[in-house]
Amino acid sequence: MELSVIIVNYNVKHFLEQCLHSVLKATKMVSSEIFVIDNNSVDGSMQLIKEKFPQVHLIENKDNVGFSKANNQAIRLAKGKYILLLNPDTVVEEDTFTKIVKFMDEHPDAGGLGVKMIDGKGNFLPESKRGLPTPWVAFCKMFGLSKLFPKSKKFGKYHLSYLDENEIHQVEVLAGAFMLLRKETIDKVGLLDENFFMYGEDIDLSYRITQGGYKNYYFPETTIIHYKGESTKKGSLNYVKVFYKAMIIFAQKHFSGGKANAFSLLLNLAIWFRALLSVLKRIINRFFLPLLDAVLIYAGFLLLTPFWEKVRYESGYYPPDFLQWVVPVYIFFWLAAIFFSGGYKKPVNLLHVARGILWGTIAILLAYSLVDEEYRFSRALILLGS
Repeated sequence: MELSVIIVNYNVKHFLEQCLHSVLKATKMVSSEIFVIDNNSVDGSMQLIKEKFPQVHLIENKDNVGFSKANNQAIRLAKGKYILLLNPDTVVEEDTFTKIVKFMDEHPDAGGLGVKMIDGKGNFLPESKRGLPTPWVAFCKMFGLSKLFPKSKKFGKYHLSYLDENEIHQVEVLAGAFMLLRKETIDKVGLLDENFFMYGEDIDLSYRITQGGYKNYYFPETTIIHYKGESTKKGSLNYVKVFYKAMIIFAQKHFSGGKANAFSLLLNLAIWFRALLSVLKRIINRFFLPLLDAVLIYAGFLLLTPFWEKVRYESGYYPPDFLQWVVPVYIFFWLAAIFFSGGYKKPVNLLHVARGILWGTIAILLAYSLVDEEYRFSRALILLGS
């Protein structure tokens, strides 16, 4: 048998179905077997496989045992000359398996192979080819130097961004989303390290493959779609913590004492830095629109006040207290009314905003009628301001 395809699934039923349809088409010209290991999904994934894909070897776990352990369960049973670890949120081309098997047959030095990956919008995914995350490489990635200087061999090593994405290259790290392995290589260097629950196991295995005397290749002559993180929210702070913790395990396993400590310190700093950015982003997202409204309304009054003085009264008619104290009170009423009317909920509903402005204006006019005469400046400006 040429190929054993192994897919670990966790609550991504619809992506899994799409993935399996593409895999079945791609296996028509290659002798193969397909394993799905389900980590105790509750979305009906197992029922789907039993009903629609009876030819698939299904392993049902009673708990979520993690990515590494689940893959190892199937690797131990696999009969193929090559083993493909494939994410469920991927779609392969019909000739993908034919091409990758042919390449591996022609390159006996290849222990592992990755392919060109694009996202659901057709954008190239830079993690298709990666370098080993040494402390320096990780530093450049985490603090943006790799993005600033993508063509530099010094700064762009994490995603090997200085290498042409459309040419075959020897690389250090394969992506776990599509990881083709020679069975002979796995027998020599060992299975996935189960200390990595999720993330980092691909880097660890890629490194062990090269240490075992084999080469890893990036092969862009076939392209797969990877919906990137549908089974795990990659933008979340929790993802950052889990991923960086996995990197710490990798560093402590493969780097010497001083290097490992420096790497661990760098990663922990990165976790706190990303956490701070996440908090700031939430604050900005929450208060940006109200602050923008406050600035624009105040700017509007700076223009309206002298205009109304010229039209109705004379220059300097309104005292400085009007702009310094009264207008900010008006703004508070309007913003509060818009907020309680749902005007700042996303997506923004202009009807809710208009309703908030109306209620805010009514509240200001009511307050205007109740205060002493000396604080009543102009109903016209209130209406113009609204």
